[in-house]
Amino acid sequence: MEGRASPPDEARGRPAAAVLCRGPVEPLIFLANFALVLQGPLTTQYLWHRFSADLGYNGTRDRGSCSNHSADPIMKEVETLTSHWTLYMNLGGFLVGLFSFTLLGAWSDCVGRRPLLVLASLGLLLQALVSIFVVQLQLHVGYFVLGRILCALFGDFSGLLAAGFASVADVSSSRSRTMRMALLESCIGVAGMLASLLGGHWLRAQGYANPFWLALALLIAMTLYAAFCFGETVKEPMPARLFTVRHHRSIVRLYVTPAPEKSRRHLALYSLAIFMVVTVHFGAQDILTLYELSKPLCWDSKLIGYGSAAQHLPYLTSLLGLRLLQHCLADAWVAEIGLAFNILGMVVFAFATITPLMFTGYGLLFLSLVTTPIIRAKLSKLVGESEQGALFSAVACVNGLAMLMASGIFNSLYPATLNFMKGFPFLLGAGLLFIPAILIGVLEKANPRPEFQQFPQSP
Repeated sequence: MEGRASPPDEARGRPAAAVLCRGPVEPLIFLANFALVLQGPLTTQYLWHRFSADLGYNGTRDRGSCSNHSADPIMKEVETLTSHWTLYMNLGGFLVGLFSFTLLGAWSDCVGRRPLLVLASLGLLLQALVSIFVVQLQLHVGYFVLGRILCALFGDFSGLLAAGFASVADVSSSRSRTMRMALLESCIGVAGMLASLLGGHWLRAQGYANPFWLALALLIAMTLYAAFCFGETVKEPMPARLFTVRHHRSIVRLYVTPAPEKSRRHLALYSLAIFMVVTVHFGAQDILTLYELSKPLCWDSKLIGYGSAAQHLPYLTSLLGLRLLQHCLADAWVAEIGLAFNILGMVVFAFATITPLMFTGYGLLFLSLVTTPIIRAKLSKLVGESEQGALFSAVACVNGLAMLMASGIFNSLYPATLNFMKGFPFLLGAGLLFIPAILIGVLEKANPRPEFQQFPQSP
């Protein structure tokens, strides 16, 4: 590690006057997810209608035509193409991001969280610009993949989350960390809910272009906030080389190097648990819009907006539920309850053929998102202060791999199972969630109250 510079302002690698205020990280995560959720369902619907036009599919969206359950081969081809291009975008983003956000996250342990937040914000901004060009100029949909790759080069949303959660770990105590993690996740959900409600109505009123322009404006504001308003949480940032294998080695050391202050088994198994939870979450998210667009539901953009808002509401209800349940239950039991409701919601989705049943499934997910902040907090308590960026880079890597697996499994399985059971991927998701439920129970039994342990900090 390079030696520290002096005086303190130089050690931080930037003049103190460059920071206009000392704002928290939550507004950054809020703005980023608002912009992403505004674009996500719109991109899926744009692909649907673009492929429909290319293939000459003129299937209407009215309820009368949707009551006909007969197989339409052109409609299935539209669904398959939309699903596959979603997979291509996610695959391109993951393969590039696997290198970038793991490198950048560990780098932020040295130079501070702000540089990573600025880079990731710029990447999201570039992706929005490319999407605007595709929609406005009717470019080939392959440019969506290019935009996704450019975003991943700068850290992607996974890098932004890694820096966000690491900054929360930097400033929170062991007892308050779970709630602080949940609060940060609730910012993701509230932003997603508002963006979903706005996007559906706006698409019906003005088409695809204007919502993308709003996303671009928000991402510009977010980049400026990250550069000039975010309050750095690393106590003594130091200059450090970016392109060095030392950053990747620091992540590997978390899992393979023995140390008295951590349990490598707990790190590995909690990482596996969050991998399974995120796989099901994003796998279901990838196909829900397609599931709702097609027969027998045949939702329009307004209903899809309501559905996407309901999908993000658990971020807020889970925060409230976690706050209440922590008074009488250990975190691990709260996580198990959240997984139980998640499983029930997936089962209902699998058999939902009418709109009220679909919203019943959304309602059952009201505690489904208490699990991830609990696991993140438990992981954070297993490493020292100087390893938080490396840890959350590893978690971002796990999340990225889970998103790739989710896209590969769910986007491939969905068109393959259309002929015999359209909701089968949701049943698969419900089954996969039993794995983290078992892992959390086993780890809690082996170490029943890890959240109250105080480990010595790493040098």
